Amino acid sequence: MEFSDCPGGVCPVPWATDTSGDDIKEDLVNHPAHYTDGNIECIEAIEAQLTPEEYRGYLKGNVAKYLWREKYKGGVQSLQKAQWYLTRLVDIE
Repeated sequence: MEFSDCPGGVCPVPWATDTSGDDIKEDLVNHPAHYTDGNIECIEAIEAQLTPEEYRGYLKGNVAKYLWREKYKGGVQSLQKAQWYLTRLVDIE
């Protein structure tokens, strides 16, 4: 099993939190709070329980899902989510 280089075991994602202003805003694309439980991201738990081939399929499926629904639900945010999954897929190659 590989260990993450992410601080505290949680990998930051581009849409996680905007700390540029006084108010901290949740990043609903890269790091939604509802996908983190304790020190592990849901995506990391999913990756840990799948074979590499299954995990690639999972990432590809999510890219397709967010592209598919972009016009009817989510708009730009759906495109950003699709991009996030695609980047993750490219990074594991």
